[in-house]
Amino acid sequence: MIRDRRFAIFFRGLGFSVALIGLLLHINVFGGKFAPGLLMYYTIQSNLLALVLFGLLLFRTVKGYLQEGKYGKTGYFARFEMVCVVDLLVTLIVYWTLLAPGAFSMSENAKLWSFGNLSVHLFTPLLCLIDYILFAESGSLKYSDVYAILIFPLSYVAFSTVAGFSGYIYRTSSIDGSPVRFPYFFMDYDQLGLRAILYIGGLIAAFLVLSHAFYFLDRKWKKRAL
Repeated sequence: MIRDRRFAIFFRGLGFSVALIGLLLHINVFGGKFAPGLLMYYTIQSNLLALVLFGLLLFRTVKGYLQEGKYGKTGYFARFEMVCVVDLLVTLIVYWTLLAPGAFSMSENAKLWSFGNLSVHLFTPLLCLIDYILFAESGSLKYSDVYAILIFPLSYVAFSTVAGFSGYIYRTSSIDGSPVRFPYFFMDYDQLGLRAILYIGGLIAAFLVLSHAFYFLDRKWKKRAL
């Protein structure tokens, strides 16, 4: 792991900036048509989680630099970071394997190859993963963390399900213009009925596979300090 706090500050400042700019672009703050409804999507909420993570890491690294000097511990909040990384990686995987091929878009502004779209679906998740690889200390995870990663996504499933059945409209269908009450096709109870539970179960399995992989590597792979 890298123990140069100057590099950690630069990297985390970059991560925070990319996450923030990507979110602002995605909800069209700069376009003058702020779309708060996009905050209802898992992608946006998970990227907000990444923004909080990078903010915490940047603050703690700057504090360490000012109080202890250029070199030393740069890994902080490793357990929370692992949870965030897994939650963001699933955002990346689901989007590029299930949603992007079907031309899914949260809004007319979310062009596939635009910086705003790439930042929330690719750049920010990868920056979180790279930060964990470069700076997190080995042996920090507990087995309970494997299941802690489900807190955020399951909360989102419950939240979006209640919102949909309460009548919230995420967007209109690009096919027939009908209202869409659920954010993603694999959660669309209107179209899938109880089969949506199978999709959600598959996603839960994906979360757990990733978190178990992180836990196993944390136990087996001892990083060399650089």
